[in-house]
Amino acid sequence: MPDLGQGDRAPRVLLVDDDPVNLLLTAAALRDRGFSVSEAEGGLAALRQLADWLPDVIVLDAMMPGIDGFETCRELRELPGFELMPVLMLTGLEDEGSIEQAFEAGATDFFVKSHQWTLLAARLHYLLRSARVQMELLRSQARLSRAQDLARMGSFEWRDGQGLVLEPEALRVLGRSHAGALSPVEVLHLVVPAQRRPMLVRLREAVRQACMIDCDVAIRGERVLHVEAEPQFDEQGRLAGYGGILQDVTERRQAEDKIRVLANFDSLTQLPNRHQLIWRAGKALESAQRLGHTFALLLIDLDRFKTINDTLGHARGDDLLVEIGRRLRSCVHHCDQILDPGIDSATLRSHRALEAVGRLGGDEFVALLPEVADEAQAVAVADAMLQALREPVVLAGREYFVTASIGVGLYPRDGVSVVDLLRNADMAMYAAKADGRNARHVFHPDLVGRGREKLEIETALHKALERGELVLHYQPQVDVIDGRVRAVEALMRWRRDGGGLVQPADFIPVAEETGLIVPMSEWAIGEAARQIAAWRDHHGIELVVAVNLPSRAFERFDLVEQVREAAQSAGLPARALQLEITETGLMRNLDQVIPVLHRLTQAGIEIAIDDFGTGYSSLAYLTQLPIRELKIDRSFVCHLGEREQSTAVVTAVVALARSLRLRVVAEGVETDLQEQVLRGLGCDTLQGRRFAHPMPADEVVRWLRRRAGRGV
Repeated sequence: MPDLGQGDRAPRVLLVDDDPVNLLLTAAALRDRGFSVSEAEGGLAALRQLADWLPDVIVLDAMMPGIDGFETCRELRELPGFELMPVLMLTGLEDEGSIEQAFEAGATDFFVKSHQWTLLAARLHYLLRSARVQMELLRSQARLSRAQDLARMGSFEWRDGQGLVLEPEALRVLGRSHAGALSPVEVLHLVVPAQRRPMLVRLREAVRQACMIDCDVAIRGERVLHVEAEPQFDEQGRLAGYGGILQDVTERRQAEDKIRVLANFDSLTQLPNRHQLIWRAGKALESAQRLGHTFALLLIDLDRFKTINDTLGHARGDDLLVEIGRRLRSCVHHCDQILDPGIDSATLRSHRALEAVGRLGGDEFVALLPEVADEAQAVAVADAMLQALREPVVLAGREYFVTASIGVGLYPRDGVSVVDLLRNADMAMYAAKADGRNARHVFHPDLVGRGREKLEIETALHKALERGELVLHYQPQVDVIDGRVRAVEALMRWRRDGGGLVQPADFIPVAEETGLIVPMSEWAIGEAARQIAAWRDHHGIELVVAVNLPSRAFERFDLVEQVREAAQSAGLPARALQLEITETGLMRNLDQVIPVLHRLTQAGIEIAIDDFGTGYSSLAYLTQLPIRELKIDRSFVCHLGEREQSTAVVTAVVALARSLRLRVVAEGVETDLQEQVLRGLGCDTLQGRRFAHPMPADEVVRWLRRRAGRGV
């Protein structure tokens, strides 16, 4: 078993996979997240490696040629010292058979194979924490066993009519200084009031049956005594009394209670943890099967919590999680009782005692509703949770608004196992995020196909980056005054497997959700810089290229250096690149974004706010931003001349830009009427299909020459 204390060293992971690409990607992702990784291309290689390198946790691919993950896990469990080694089995999507086989082989947990590296890292941290708790429990049990061997135990005798006679050691355990027999009344008076009657009933039953007494008794002074006594008989075989020992086990009980709390409750929020939640969910499911009612599981994920955590710091982020947990808990009939895995469903006072909100880990929470009348009741709880989060959270005198996305799964409609319900509630939660976040979504079978499609797109996008399948198309921006084209916007397209173009709406949302948008944007910046240089060197065309920058890119500490290096590598001045960030993305993480924007402008790179008018930016913030340009969203442009509201918004944006001395670009211009209205309102630059569709780089040159030939 590894030293799970770890200290300051990185957690050691043995990664086992026969696929060298998966092995490389997963290992790199885990190293980026602070793990020390050793790789093995197969089960036999992994078992041989254990002789020289001891990991803290093992990640096993289930399906491998030769000795597969299941057999590897079984052989691992037979090795001395590896009985408790945390093993995470990687299984395929919805492969319930593999999941059951993994647990039968001795796996600690499973993880559905994907490229969600952050989730994988979080699961490994959870396994390591659980293993540490388990090791502490085993060490505690060993210490207690040694202590019992050495402990001073007081003996006593009870004779009918003589009372309880205590030896000196027993007197010291009870904290009594004088010797002498204790009457039954005096003995009961030592016991705390709540246990006196049950204790008396137990003693009378033991005497009636002349059987052994073995129990723990709470006595005054908040102490617990363990009592063992055997019946003693006279020559005629009649019960003459009892002889036994007692021991103060208060500290042991406190330690056991503490360990039970650590093993079953989240140390930060004090809510049930993953282990306790899974057990409760299993019991709730058994009860629902037996009684024929509906059981609901709600998966709650905070929206953009990583951004909040990175901005405020982990201490403030922890405070935020505690408050969120408190609010979610207030929406259900939460039970704080530690429910032991040994308890049978029938012995619970009520299946409703299982109801709780717990923390799965990170910013994920789960609500268990052991009995609901119908879907509407579960949805009502989800809505109450969203409502509870609408009030700002006050930390260090500042207000922060936090939203959540909630997925709802119902037994038996949406799954007949805890694994099914968790997976399907997770799909529903991601559907809520896709709906715009701050929403709840009930599971529907259609989500399974969507989830599979999203996973396929994510995998294909990884390969697209490697294979060079991404391309940039460029849309010209036309100056209103002289009709010249001084800039183009770079728009990403995907030529999948060498076939037709995949439109941005079909892959950009997946890229944003998975974080792939960051490396894709890095590629776009470099490619745009190379294309600017090619137009200049081969055709004598000087153009500025505007590249869209996702808000997640601002989380990179080297963003400014990366953009500057892209320009320098192409032999360009920094002003040849313009970066666009959407208004919504800007406001999502303003405190982190503003310093980076200032550093970009100091490097000579211009900044534009894209889709202006669709977000909720404050005028006060606009005055602080080092921006040069506002781009009016196409949703306002498309109704110009038809709706007064659209004209009013565009008029206001132009007036605002004039007062702040900013340029105004209107995008999505498609008709002559829209062009005329925008000219009349005073826009500086127009962009849209009225002038040109987005086009490949070589077509831009031909388009510019045709335009010049017409004298435009």
